[in-house]
Amino acid sequence: MGKVDIHTVKQRFGIIGNSPLLEREIEKALLIAPTDLTVLIIGESGVGKEVFPQIIHQNSSRKHGPYIAVNCGAIPDGTMDSELFGHEKGSFTGALTERKGYFEVADKGTIFLDEAGELPIATQARLLRVLEYGEFIKVGSSKVQKTDVRIVAATNMDLIKAIRNGKFREDLYYRLNTVPALIPPLRDRKEDIFLLFKKFSNDFAEKYRMPPIILTEEARQVLSNYRWPGNIRELKNITERMSIIEEEREISAEVLKTYLVNPDIELPALLQSDSDKPFFNSEREILYKILFDMRNDINELKKFVPEWNNTKSSASDIPHFSYPSRPASTNLSEKAIEEEPVPYVDEYAEEELKTTGESTAVSLEDIEKEEIKKALERNGGKRRSAASDLKISERTLYRKIKEYGLE
Repeated sequence: MGKVDIHTVKQRFGIIGNSPLLEREIEKALLIAPTDLTVLIIGESGVGKEVFPQIIHQNSSRKHGPYIAVNCGAIPDGTMDSELFGHEKGSFTGALTERKGYFEVADKGTIFLDEAGELPIATQARLLRVLEYGEFIKVGSSKVQKTDVRIVAATNMDLIKAIRNGKFREDLYYRLNTVPALIPPLRDRKEDIFLLFKKFSNDFAEKYRMPPIILTEEARQVLSNYRWPGNIRELKNITERMSIIEEEREISAEVLKTYLVNPDIELPALLQSDSDKPFFNSEREILYKILFDMRNDINELKKFVPEWNNTKSSASDIPHFSYPSRPASTNLSEKAIEEEPVPYVDEYAEEELKTTGESTAVSLEDIEKEEIKKALERNGGKRRSAASDLKISERTLYRKIKEYGLE
């Protein structure tokens, strides 16, 4: 497949950039498009994975058939099977009519399963049956139905780790991963960063009817050297915010840095892309939760030990624990805390209590709520972008927004 074909595809699908890594993956997509091979697209959040299933579909023999994109991270677990495979009337509360699922509707076409790593284990077993035998059963039915669907899946999760943790089926992984497509992060496409910025700047200038913003030479260096944890989506959002907010059309390095997340340092937390990481921004927040629970436990003990009520307690009164157990309810927005043990806090407990005092008695829920509010504000209320910013799934973000009354 020659360069002309790749150039045509980039024009048709609005792909900006000349990175050899990116062009290699476009070439691979064109080579496998005429086949019916299952494709697994792997890449960090915001790299533009969603365009590759469209390239594959539009260059395949199925291009005249249906194309359905399904965001698995935005569908509640309880309705996932119904959405994908359909249900019979009366199969569960609220099933007032029969419903066709995506695999029935997309017959002879292509289904794109975005955030496939979020699929529940039970649904993974059903999906494996579709891949192996081309058949499925509706929820509440015993009738086997056939479907002829090509599946393209995408994930930003480390599926190998998910397999080790029992959260993803190994047999499904190998069936989905027939042909892997590895979409490079923006930091590995440095030659494309400024091209993308210019495209977004001109687009927003036209949208908001104002001159486009430009960068000083120093600002261009900052733009190029920043790690872009949110990739193309983050670059687009930042360009839009600067286009609206900044009166001066030439953006200096100092101004640009105010829009970036810690542009001068590299934070490991920003580089975690798999969704099974803890929600916390640092171990300090976990430590605070443990300390607050310990303080409450001590206050409860005082009720039963009269001698303590006659003496002034201090940090030295706190019993030492070599390994504090996790509280019964930590309200983690993701489920990985049980996989990564709570840090040993014995030697830090006294110092934290001395320096924080009673004024730091903030609940974990308050911390989490505040982080979600900030993420929504940073992303202009766009939930998908906020979820990417927080490194959690959209489904989790929707649940948290409802739980904290942030709707």
